[in-house]
Amino acid sequence: MIIIAFVVAIMVIGLLGLAATRPDTLSIQRVTEIKAPPERIFALINDFHHWPRWAPQDRMDATMQRTFSGPADGLGARSDWVSQGQAGSGSMEVIESTAPRQITVRVRFIKPFAALNTNQFTLEPMPEMTRVIWTMHGTNPYIAKVLSLFLNMDRMLGKHFEAGLQSLKELAET
Repeated sequence: MIIIAFVVAIMVIGLLGLAATRPDTLSIQRVTEIKAPPERIFALINDFHHWPRWAPQDRMDATMQRTFSGPADGLGARSDWVSQGQAGSGSMEVIESTAPRQITVRVRFIKPFAALNTNQFTLEPMPEMTRVIWTMHGTNPYIAKVLSLFLNMDRMLGKHFEAGLQSLKELAET
């Protein structure tokens, strides 16, 4: 029995040590093409009041409550959220807004764990459509490093981005 406990303890310590070697940052990117002008899509991203209509965290968590401060949209616009469900709590602020090409949003998560991410939305005009590139760079907290031993974080978080881009597409195209 002691030998089994010792072996299990060594395995757990080994996994925790392996997790510590994971990168301190992570990056996720997804792309879609939307049959709408960049100006229409830009307005939906640049104004946090529109996010409940397309952002996956708003759509998946009915307990989420948002508050808004700063300008209504663009540089300095801010939204704080709190949730009893999966969305946790945190804040986001537009830190760059270059119409109709690019929006950068700094996101601070408080719950379920502390993290700081930067989301960048790049809109590239094309004939009859707009390519939307959603890129997130952020901290990779230790708990996420442990999870990454068992889960593909790009695939898991990428689904979140894909769902958001699909909702944004449906909204912008109607």
